[in-house]
Amino acid sequence: MSNPAPEATEEPQPPRGHVRIVYLGPVAPHWEVQSEFGPRGVVEEFRMRALARLVLLPPHDPQFRRNRERVNRDAERENLILEWDLGMTEEME
Repeated sequence: MSNPAPEATEEPQPPRGHVRIVYLGPVAPHWEVQSEFGPRGVVEEFRMRALARLVLLPPHDPQFRRNRERVNRDAERENLILEWDLGMTEEME
């Protein structure tokens, strides 16, 4: 008989931080990562990974959707609240 997965038995943890990714416009740099709270090291490492995925991608680029999902999963793994500000309505995404 195997033990249940650790995540199935643990209580949900409170978020470690909050990060907002803001689209700055068509001229590079396109993105800014802002944080309201959280350990500086965790937020800074997340910021570097997110910017590496988004650095040359405007929101209308087909690769953006795939990379946005990767950034979302990264935030989930780090237990960060993630907010996107693309400066446009959701149907344009």
